Amino acid sequence: MTPAQALNTRSSLFDQDDYFGYQPTATCALPDPQPMVENLARSVMEILAGCRELDQIARWVSDEVYRTLLKRVHISRRARAVKKMPAVRPTFGLGRTMITNPTDGVVESVVIVHGKARTRSIAIRLEGIDGRWRATAIHVL
Repeated sequence: MTPAQALNTRSSLFDQDDYFGYQPTATCALPDPQPMVENLARSVMEILAGCRELDQIARWVSDEVYRTLLKRVHISRRARAVKKMPAVRPTFGLGRTMITNPTDGVVESVVIVHGKARTRSIAIRLEGIDGRWRATAIHVL
């Protein structure tokens, strides 16, 4: 057996992604998700209004969620620039928060946000990854 063949055999026996990749975490090993869901909803509303930086929640969201929110931030910023409106901290109150557990280590929730002009709902999916909750989907409706 050549050294290259031996290396390939060892690599196939040990999958690095299983060891060094994201590790799922059970719900019982994670804290109560409600405070995080409500804080993420509040932060997302402020980010879209332009008064909070997206980087402040980067560690709590997946890369895909970060990219999606970044696109929405740019669209909101351009819309404010066209209308010549400054970024203003939105005034809103959080309404009811509904949380469900479809499977172990996964939480799906909806937060109702009451603003001056309209009421919105924010759907958030949290997954237990590496011992903490991480948002893998955020949709502002």
